[in-house]
Amino acid sequence: MNTDPEHIQDGRRRKGEQRRQLLVEATMRVIERDGAGSVSQRRVAAEAGVPPSSVTYYYDSVDDLLVATLTRVNDSYVELVGTIGTGDEGLAALARIIAPADEEAHAHLVAECELFLMAARRPAMRTEIERWSATLDAFLAPYTTDTVQRTGVSNAIEGMFLRGAYSGTSAPGAEEVHRVLRRLLDRPEQ
Repeated sequence: MNTDPEHIQDGRRRKGEQRRQLLVEATMRVIERDGAGSVSQRRVAAEAGVPPSSVTYYYDSVDDLLVATLTRVNDSYVELVGTIGTGDEGLAALARIIAPADEEAHAHLVAECELFLMAARRPAMRTEIERWSATLDAFLAPYTTDTVQRTGVSNAIEGMFLRGAYSGTSAPGAEEVHRVLRRLLDRPEQ
């Protein structure tokens, strides 16, 4: 089912989905600025410019809000990786996704990593981790049939996301990440 508000014909459902999106985007901004531990229904409501009752209407708990936010983050990555082609250009495109381009992208990456790490303690969020792992495995399948190699490269990709989050401006750029991916997949330099 498409949850893009523009594709929903029923006006009430469309407004509800728009409000959910607004709240998830506000949650992400709170996490980017203050960290995941600072998310509360009141803070998200203030960030979104809506009354706190709006948050509790759509999300029963902060955990539900965090799950929805992680799901939205993951949706965007899964969709983005799904649009990437194969071959060396596919690896270059993945490298551009992994390497934070600027301070704004870095703040967003830190927030995303916080959400993914929260899944270690919140079972409701683990499905998103499994979905992301399956997406990476499917992306890497055309590059190697060796499942052990795909697992290793997937782990390296997740490690590069984390390194990008904690290294800030000293994180490896897209070109370096691209070289690493090529090496891990035994692909010659171009």
